[in-house]
Amino acid sequence: MRRIAIVSAMHQELAALLARMPDEAPEVRAGREFWIGHLDGHEVVAVLSGVGKVAAATTATLLAGEFGVERAIFTGTAGGLQARARVGDVVVAEALLQHDMDASPLFPRHEVPFYGTDRFTTDAAMSAALADAARAILAAALQRPGGEAGDSLDAARLGAFGIDSPQVHAGLVLSGDRFVATAAESEALRRRLPDALAVEMEGAALAQVCFDFGLPFAVVRTVSDRADDSAHVDFMRFVDSVASLYTVEIVRRFLRGLAA
Repeated sequence: MRRIAIVSAMHQELAALLARMPDEAPEVRAGREFWIGHLDGHEVVAVLSGVGKVAAATTATLLAGEFGVERAIFTGTAGGLQARARVGDVVVAEALLQHDMDASPLFPRHEVPFYGTDRFTTDAAMSAALADAARAILAAALQRPGGEAGDSLDAARLGAFGIDSPQVHAGLVLSGDRFVATAAESEALRRRLPDALAVEMEGAALAQVCFDFGLPFAVVRTVSDRADDSAHVDFMRFVDSVASLYTVEIVRRFLRGLAA
């Protein structure tokens, strides 16, 4: 049985995953709790990434070097950059880029020195399976009217945030050690990197570490805001009510589709 890493950006996501693991037990490395157990018939290691690129890189290095994982899934939220990446949509990364990497004039802007590229690509098969899983759970949620108490992902829960037709997108995701929260910043990113779908703070660091270790990985993000001046509005309530459920349902559907 191959061990799979599930790396969460938010405490709520990790807690929701652990609640579905019947035998989770923590091991502590570098001040982090790595929860080892089983989820839907697969051995998994669940852990918080930490905030920012350095924290994410440390976590990914420990997963690859000390926990023997054979693939990694990174989940979390992101700010939408393109107009079509709306709040409540899901973005599956095809590639990740550090928007704050700049070693020019020695290297082109954004290129990681001595790697010969500015982008690290995700595992195509994993990404496609996660995108399929996301489409399925969003379609199912819209078919459930909801409104009653509980933890189900349903139309009422989505509607409370103005989400009525969530979509799944695949493409470029940006990472940087700054929470992009103004219209001016997001517009500057769109001008410089017009193909970018969304922006967050960890994924590209995990991607570079996985590249170094030859570790297949995928990144799936829930669009929580538009990376502008309203980015802070109801963020934690959105994570509690929507994003954490997206994570659990997408990851579990993905795992169920894998051979044990």
